[in-house]
Amino acid sequence: MAILTHLLLYPIKSCAGIAVRSAVVNESGLSALGVHDREWMLVTDDGQFLTQREHPRMALIRPLPDGGRLRVHAPGMDELALPLAWDEAAATRTVRIWDDKVDAADCGDAAAAWFSAALATPCRLVRFHRDVVRPTSTRWTDGVEARTRFADGYPLLLIGQASLDDLNARLVAAGRHALPMDRFRPNLVVDGLDACEEDFLATLTVGGVQIRPVKPCARCPIPSIDQATGIPGPDPLDILQTYRANPRMEGAICLGMNCIVTAGAGSELHLGQEMETEIAF
Repeated sequence: MAILTHLLLYPIKSCAGIAVRSAVVNESGLSALGVHDREWMLVTDDGQFLTQREHPRMALIRPLPDGGRLRVHAPGMDELALPLAWDEAAATRTVRIWDDKVDAADCGDAAAAWFSAALATPCRLVRFHRDVVRPTSTRWTDGVEARTRFADGYPLLLIGQASLDDLNARLVAAGRHALPMDRFRPNLVVDGLDACEEDFLATLTVGGVQIRPVKPCARCPIPSIDQATGIPGPDPLDILQTYRANPRMEGAICLGMNCIVTAGAGSELHLGQEMETEIAF
């Protein structure tokens, strides 16, 4: 039986995550402590999204929900407090995330100045607009419709603990250091599966919640970035490519599975829950 061992949200896309003991699983991803996963995002002045791929110091920006505020910290910076209440007067800004264009709420000049100073690059903070629906691609879902906020493509990312353990054994055998799970930025970590068994799951079910893995997660250089320091190091892709090139993804190096919620949206998940798994045939 698979056991849910970690629940993680990333309130600001590509910035530090927060680990929680319970979270509501919505059609568009996890919610906890008054915030949603990938609810905020940093963009250039013309609306292009920013990530650790180009700005590894984003790992050092740490959001923390606290009552009615999202408190944000970065080295050498005073705390920034963002209200969680929706700002009806916020200006609308069209932003781009991969091939999608969506309307978002601009969080104002003070927030833009804070994040621009933290990253030493001009940028603005936007919030996913509560009236906007961003559908996911149905290419990998057999036509099942789903939605997400500012995640790359799907509302949940699942990794089995054994998959990381297997990679780490290979890294250590090659004289490298083992990596923590935070390098791979999952939402759900499950123990009790075989290494990379998540690739072959049709569903994971707990209570009334049904989660469906739909698309392998193609890996970029972000796992090379130490999430505690923001400093890039050796990239595990050279080890992963020896056994994780996925022909379904045109040879992309994959680890973990993007998932959608097919039943039970609005229910709560808790650490330690047993999840019934079904293999896809």
